[in-house]
Amino acid sequence: MAGLATAGLILLPAVTASAHVRVTPDNPISGAFSALTFRVPNESETAGTVKLTVDLPQDNPFLYVSTKPVPGWTAVATTSKLAKPVESYGTTLTEAVSQVTWTADKGVAIGPGQYQEFSLSVGPLPAAGTVALPTTQTYSDGKVVAWDQPTPVSGEEPERPAPELEVVAAAGDATPATPAARSGEAAPAAPAGTADPVARALGGVGLAAALVALVLAGLARRRGTGSAASA
Repeated sequence: MAGLATAGLILLPAVTASAHVRVTPDNPISGAFSALTFRVPNESETAGTVKLTVDLPQDNPFLYVSTKPVPGWTAVATTSKLAKPVESYGTTLTEAVSQVTWTADKGVAIGPGQYQEFSLSVGPLPAAGTVALPTTQTYSDGKVVAWDQPTPVSGEEPERPAPELEVVAAAGDATPATPAARSGEAAPAAPAGTADPVARALGGVGLAAALVALVLAGLARRRGTGSAASA
């Protein structure tokens, strides 16, 4: 029993540490549109989560932002003036959505031991890299938790990490190499029946020549035998 209790004490901090606000894209490719889903767990044992605010990038803002309805919650997008105009896919932006806030209706909350998901449709995604999306979680007892700490170079997760969107590069336009060429292996031999037509023709000519030579050799042997018998 003591061993089980100790195991419980060891596992509990790991579970608690992983219960952070996270963001998951359905399409992380640069230049594409993506649905960003924020998973928000309630970490309080006595209060419920009643508000969530997500800050969006302003140095390289999203051209389009829309919210997915969540029953019992009201979403409000805040547009702010940019420090300087930004060119985005042929459009000059002087302002962009800087923040989206979901507020729970009266009597609605993410209770202890529960989580909720909030989604945004954004795009086009910027160049490959990491996009931080600082998020603020407000509880019914007035407590405010800011998930805004960047991940250090060491990779060790901070206490309140900001949700991060990992954007990957789009595939190039060049014709992809065959699997053998990409792996450095020799190209596989062509299957039977798919050889080059010229090669097949040359092979046929060679076979015919061999048959003619065989026939001529047979005739020569016959003539030689007949001459010997006459003598």
